[in-house]
Amino acid sequence: MMPTMSGVRIEKCDVGSPAAIELIAALDAELDQRYPEEGANFFELEAGEVAPDSGAFVIAFVNDTPAGCGAVRRIDDLAFEIKRMYVVPSFRGRGIARAVLATLETEAQDLGASRLVLETGDRQPEALALYRRSGYSPIPRFGQYVDSPLSVCMAKELHAQA
Repeated sequence: MMPTMSGVRIEKCDVGSPAAIELIAALDAELDQRYPEEGANFFELEAGEVAPDSGAFVIAFVNDTPAGCGAVRRIDDLAFEIKRMYVVPSFRGRGIARAVLATLETEAQDLGASRLVLETGDRQPEALALYRRSGYSPIPRFGQYVDSPLSVCMAKELHAQA
């Protein structure tokens, strides 16, 4: 368990757990509403990508209620990708997304990452603002997102831990 703000805890969880499945389904539904275009959403995340030594999937709980989630997966020896960031609408505005992101950054750094990349969409101003405030900068679209005009890709260089 990783403590964060009062009443919120962030835990590494199995991506196949009931809480993870519920959060991911809610995220997918929200993304389908924001991006109804065919092929606009990239929902892939395999359990092996967030297994120990490869990445992590975390859930933020407010008391015992799942309130948000996120994942980080290895792309290569030094780069990891942030995936599946989501906060339940009724819990937004409390700093949960920032806490999840900070936890994922630490997880990636602990696994040897020196760079984090991510993809979000141009219809997610809240996410874009969070990432900018957290030190992420726009980069050219990469990987599966190269031909996705609605995708916004960003990166952050991580500093060596003392």
